[in-house]
Amino acid sequence: MWETIEKILKEKNLNQEQLAKRMKVHSGPVSDLKHGRIKKPGFELMCKIADALEVSLDVFRKE
Repeated sequence: MWETIEKILKEKNLNQEQLAKRMKVHSGPVSDLKHGRIKKPGFELMCKIADALEVSLDVFRKE
């Protein structure tokens, strides 16, 4: 999942800190996702990520 997020971050010239800020969360959940400490993020977290990246949740469905 992180690979997809990272690809979108690069496309939008964003970094992890900016993503966390857009999600209105501390950087912890973003870091946990990147390092595999969150294996299956919940619906609420995924909605925040999708909204922050301005993409559909469908982008993450393949995983």
